[in-house]
Amino acid sequence: MTNWTALLLAGSRPGGDPLTRSLGCDYKPLLPIKGEPMLLRPIRALLAEPKIAGIRVLTQHPERLAGVLPHDPKVQVEVSQETIASTLAAICADPASRFPLLVTTADHALLSPEMVAEFIDRSGDCDIAVAFVESRPLLARFPDAKRTWLRFGREKYSGANLFALNTPRAAVAIERWRAIEQDRKKGWRVLLQLGLPLFLGAVLRVRDLVQTGHRLSLQLGVVIKPVVMSDPLAAIDVDKPADFSLVKLILDGRA
Repeated sequence: MTNWTALLLAGSRPGGDPLTRSLGCDYKPLLPIKGEPMLLRPIRALLAEPKIAGIRVLTQHPERLAGVLPHDPKVQVEVSQETIASTLAAICADPASRFPLLVTTADHALLSPEMVAEFIDRSGDCDIAVAFVESRPLLARFPDAKRTWLRFGREKYSGANLFALNTPRAAVAIERWRAIEQDRKKGWRVLLQLGLPLFLGAVLRVRDLVQTGHRLSLQLGVVIKPVVMSDPLAAIDVDKPADFSLVKLILDGRA
Protein backbone atom coordinates (compact mmCIF):
# COMPACT_ATOMS: atom_id res chain seq x y z
CA MET A 1 0.00 0.00 0.00
CA THR A 2 1.12 3.55 -0.71
CA ASN A 3 -0.01 6.94 0.57
CA TRP A 4 0.24 6.15 4.26
CA THR A 5 -0.51 8.86 6.79
CA ALA A 6 1.80 8.88 9.79
CA LEU A 7 0.46 9.92 13.19
CA LEU A 8 3.27 11.10 15.46
CA LEU A 9 2.13 11.18 19.08
CA ALA A 10 4.01 14.15 20.53
CA GLY A 11 2.22 15.02 23.73
CA SER A 12 3.19 15.06 27.38
CA ARG A 13 1.71 13.19 30.32
CA PRO A 14 -0.94 14.98 32.39
CA GLY A 15 0.81 16.69 35.28
CA GLY A 16 4.16 16.67 33.52
CA ASP A 17 6.80 14.05 32.85
CA PRO A 18 9.32 12.99 35.54
CA LEU A 19 12.02 12.38 32.93
CA THR A 20 11.78 15.82 31.36
CA ARG A 21 11.62 17.54 34.75
CA SER A 22 14.76 15.73 35.84
CA LEU A 23 16.53 16.97 32.70
CA GLY A 24 15.32 20.56 32.97
CA CYS A 25 12.92 20.39 30.03
CA ASP A 26 9.23 21.25 30.39
CA TYR A 27 7.83 19.48 27.31
CA LYS A 28 8.94 15.97 26.42
CA PRO A 29 8.92 16.18 22.58
CA LEU A 30 11.40 19.08 22.87
CA LEU A 31 13.87 17.11 24.99
CA PRO A 32 17.27 17.85 23.39
CA ILE A 33 19.23 14.92 22.00
CA LYS A 34 22.51 15.72 20.28
CA GLY A 35 21.60 19.37 20.00
CA GLU A 36 18.09 19.11 18.57
CA PRO A 37 14.54 18.43 19.83
CA MET A 38 13.89 14.71 20.15
CA LEU A 39 10.79 14.62 17.93
CA LEU A 40 12.79 15.66 14.85
CA ARG A 41 14.48 12.26 14.75
CA PRO A 42 11.37 10.13 14.12
CA ILE A 43 10.03 12.83 11.78
CA ARG A 44 13.13 12.51 9.59
CA ALA A 45 12.76 8.73 9.51
CA LEU A 46 9.13 9.07 8.41
CA LEU A 47 9.93 11.69 5.75
CA ALA A 48 12.55 9.36 4.29
CA GLU A 49 9.95 6.65 3.53
CA PRO A 50 8.38 7.26 0.08
CA LYS A 51 5.15 5.53 1.10
CA ILE A 52 4.46 8.14 3.79
CA ALA A 53 2.32 10.81 2.12
CA GLY A 54 1.82 12.97 5.20
CA ILE A 55 2.71 13.32 8.88
CA ARG A 56 0.21 14.56 11.45
CA VAL A 57 2.02 15.64 14.63
CA LEU A 58 -0.48 15.32 17.50
CA THR A 59 0.17 17.27 20.69
CA GLN A 60 -1.67 19.12 23.45
CA HIS A 61 0.19 22.36 22.70
CA PRO A 62 0.79 22.81 18.96
CA GLU A 63 2.23 26.28 19.51
CA ARG A 64 5.14 24.71 21.42
CA LEU A 65 6.16 22.60 18.43
CA ALA A 66 5.27 24.72 15.43
CA GLY A 67 8.54 26.64 15.53
CA VAL A 68 10.78 23.55 15.51
CA LEU A 69 9.05 21.37 12.94
CA PRO A 70 10.63 21.08 9.48
CA HIS A 71 9.22 23.34 6.77
CA ASP A 72 7.85 20.47 4.74
CA PRO A 73 4.33 20.40 3.25
CA LYS A 74 3.98 16.80 4.41
CA VAL A 75 4.20 17.82 8.08
CA GLN A 76 1.33 19.42 9.97
CA VAL A 77 0.70 19.85 13.68
CA GLU A 78 -2.69 19.30 15.32
CA VAL A 79 -4.24 19.38 18.77
CA SER A 80 -4.52 15.94 20.38
CA GLN A 81 -7.13 14.80 22.83
CA GLU A 82 -6.59 13.96 26.49
CA THR A 83 -5.23 10.44 25.99
CA ILE A 84 -3.58 8.47 23.21
CA ALA A 85 -6.53 6.12 22.86
CA SER A 86 -9.11 8.91 22.69
CA THR A 87 -6.97 10.71 20.09
CA LEU A 88 -6.72 7.64 17.87
CA ALA A 89 -10.39 6.79 18.34
CA ALA A 90 -11.41 10.27 17.14
CA ILE A 91 -9.14 9.99 14.08
CA CYS A 92 -10.51 6.56 13.16
CA ALA A 93 -14.07 7.88 13.48
CA ASP A 94 -13.38 10.95 11.33
CA PRO A 95 -14.68 10.41 7.77
CA ALA A 96 -11.87 12.63 6.50
CA SER A 97 -9.16 10.29 7.81
CA ARG A 98 -7.30 8.40 5.10
CA PHE A 99 -6.19 4.85 5.82
CA PRO A 100 -3.74 3.21 6.24
CA LEU A 101 -2.36 5.04 9.27
CA LEU A 102 1.07 4.48 10.77
CA VAL A 103 1.30 5.41 14.46
CA THR A 104 4.54 6.10 16.30
CA THR A 105 5.79 8.39 19.07
CA ALA A 106 7.99 11.44 19.44
CA ASP A 107 10.23 9.60 21.93
CA HIS A 108 11.13 6.94 19.34
CA ALA A 109 14.49 8.67 18.95
CA LEU A 110 16.20 5.67 17.30
CA LEU A 111 13.52 5.15 14.66
CA SER A 112 15.17 4.68 11.28
CA PRO A 113 13.88 4.73 7.69
CA GLU A 114 14.71 1.02 7.51
CA MET A 115 12.47 0.27 10.51
CA VAL A 116 9.62 2.26 8.97
CA ALA A 117 9.99 0.49 5.62
CA GLU A 118 10.16 -2.97 7.20
CA PHE A 119 7.09 -2.40 9.33
CA ILE A 120 5.03 -1.02 6.43
CA ASP A 121 6.05 -3.90 4.17
CA ARG A 122 5.09 -6.53 6.77
CA SER A 123 1.91 -5.01 8.19
CA GLY A 124 -0.55 -5.86 5.44
CA ASP A 125 -3.49 -8.31 5.41
CA CYS A 126 -4.92 -7.15 8.74
CA ASP A 127 -6.94 -4.41 10.39
CA ILE A 128 -4.23 -3.50 12.88
CA ALA A 129 -0.57 -4.46 13.13
CA VAL A 130 1.61 -4.09 16.22
CA ALA A 131 5.41 -4.11 16.22
CA PHE A 132 7.39 -6.15 18.74
CA VAL A 133 11.04 -6.87 19.48
CA GLU A 134 12.21 -10.19 20.88
CA SER A 135 14.19 -9.98 24.11
CA ARG A 136 17.19 -12.10 23.13
CA PRO A 137 18.72 -9.91 20.38
CA LEU A 138 18.11 -6.74 22.40
CA LEU A 139 19.60 -8.09 25.64
CA ALA A 140 22.51 -9.62 23.73
CA ARG A 141 23.55 -6.09 22.72
CA PHE A 142 22.38 -4.23 25.83
CA PRO A 143 22.19 -6.64 28.80
CA ASP A 144 21.17 -3.88 31.22
CA ALA A 145 18.34 -2.47 29.08
CA LYS A 146 15.14 -2.21 31.09
CA ARG A 147 12.01 -2.81 29.05
CA THR A 148 8.44 -3.92 29.74
CA TRP A 149 8.48 -7.58 28.68
CA LEU A 150 5.48 -9.73 27.78
CA ARG A 151 6.00 -13.49 27.59
CA PHE A 152 4.31 -15.49 24.83
CA GLY A 153 5.18 -19.17 24.61
CA ARG A 154 8.89 -19.50 25.25
CA GLU A 155 9.81 -15.98 24.21
CA LYS A 156 9.60 -12.51 25.73
CA TYR A 157 8.78 -9.42 23.70
CA SER A 158 8.72 -5.68 24.12
CA GLY A 159 6.51 -3.30 22.18
CA ALA A 160 8.25 -1.19 19.52
CA ASN A 161 5.98 1.89 19.39
CA LEU A 162 4.88 1.19 15.82
CA PHE A 163 1.27 0.48 14.93
CA ALA A 164 -0.53 0.16 11.61
CA LEU A 165 -4.22 1.04 11.50
CA ASN A 166 -5.09 -0.31 8.09
CA THR A 167 -8.87 -0.03 8.15
CA PRO A 168 -11.54 1.82 10.15
CA ARG A 169 -12.17 -1.48 11.96
CA ALA A 170 -9.02 -0.79 13.96
CA ALA A 171 -11.29 1.45 16.06
CA VAL A 172 -12.67 -1.71 17.73
CA ALA A 173 -9.26 -2.52 19.22
CA ILE A 174 -8.65 1.12 20.14
CA GLU A 175 -11.92 1.24 22.11
CA ARG A 176 -10.73 -1.74 24.13
CA TRP A 177 -7.40 0.00 24.62
CA ARG A 178 -9.21 3.03 26.04
CA ALA A 179 -10.57 0.82 28.82
CA ILE A 180 -7.14 -0.47 29.83
CA GLU A 181 -4.87 2.46 28.89
CA GLN A 182 -3.80 3.18 32.46
CA ASP A 183 -2.36 -0.35 32.75
CA ARG A 184 -0.51 -0.41 29.42
CA LYS A 185 2.86 -0.71 31.22
CA LYS A 186 1.63 -3.61 33.38
CA GLY A 187 1.51 -6.52 30.97
CA TRP A 188 -0.33 -9.04 33.15
CA ARG A 189 -3.11 -6.58 33.97
CA VAL A 190 -3.60 -5.78 30.29
CA LEU A 191 -3.87 -9.48 29.44
CA LEU A 192 -6.26 -10.12 32.30
CA GLN A 193 -8.58 -7.34 31.18
CA LEU A 194 -8.53 -8.67 27.64
CA GLY A 195 -10.00 -11.95 28.86
CA LEU A 196 -9.25 -14.87 31.16
CA PRO A 197 -8.44 -17.42 28.37
CA LEU A 198 -5.98 -15.02 26.78
CA PHE A 199 -4.46 -14.25 30.18
CA LEU A 200 -4.08 -17.92 31.12
CA GLY A 201 -2.64 -18.74 27.71
CA ALA A 202 0.09 -16.16 28.24
CA VAL A 203 0.74 -16.99 31.90
CA LEU A 204 0.95 -20.73 31.24
CA ARG A 205 3.06 -20.04 28.13
CA VAL A 206 0.94 -22.26 25.92
CA ARG A 207 0.39 -19.62 23.22
CA ASP A 208 3.12 -17.96 21.23
CA LEU A 209 2.88 -14.40 19.89
CA VAL A 210 1.16 -15.35 16.63
CA GLN A 211 -1.34 -17.61 18.41
CA THR A 212 -2.09 -14.86 20.91
CA GLY A 213 -2.71 -12.40 18.08
CA HIS A 214 -5.08 -14.87 16.45
CA ARG A 215 -6.96 -15.45 19.70
CA LEU A 216 -7.24 -11.72 20.32
CA SER A 217 -8.49 -11.21 16.76
CA LEU A 218 -11.27 -13.73 17.34
CA GLN A 219 -12.20 -12.12 20.64
CA LEU A 220 -12.38 -8.57 19.28
CA GLY A 221 -13.68 -9.35 15.81
CA VAL A 222 -10.79 -7.63 14.02
CA VAL A 223 -7.66 -9.02 12.40
CA ILE A 224 -4.62 -8.19 14.56
CA LYS A 225 -1.15 -9.03 13.31
CA PRO A 226 2.05 -8.97 15.39
CA VAL A 227 5.18 -7.93 13.50
CA VAL A 228 8.52 -8.90 15.05
CA MET A 229 11.10 -6.32 14.00
CA SER A 230 14.55 -7.40 12.85
CA ASP A 231 16.35 -4.43 14.45
CA PRO A 232 16.19 -4.67 18.26
CA LEU A 233 16.75 -0.90 18.55
CA ALA A 234 13.09 -0.52 17.56
CA ALA A 235 12.19 -1.35 21.17
CA ILE A 236 14.18 1.49 22.72
CA ASP A 237 12.27 4.69 23.36
CA VAL A 238 13.08 7.55 25.73
CA ASP A 239 10.85 6.93 28.71
CA LYS A 240 13.27 6.90 31.66
CA PRO A 241 16.64 8.52 32.50
CA ALA A 242 18.38 5.22 31.72
CA ASP A 243 16.74 5.20 28.27
CA PHE A 244 17.92 8.75 27.64
CA SER A 245 21.49 7.83 28.55
CA LEU A 246 21.39 4.66 26.42
CA VAL A 247 20.04 6.50 23.37
CA LYS A 248 22.79 9.09 23.61
CA LEU A 249 25.44 6.37 23.88
CA ILE A 250 24.00 4.58 20.84
CA LEU A 251 23.87 7.76 18.76
CA ASP A 252 27.44 8.57 19.78
CA GLY A 253 28.58 5.08 18.78
CA ARG A 254 29.66 4.28 22.32
CA ALA A 255 27.08 1.64 23.28
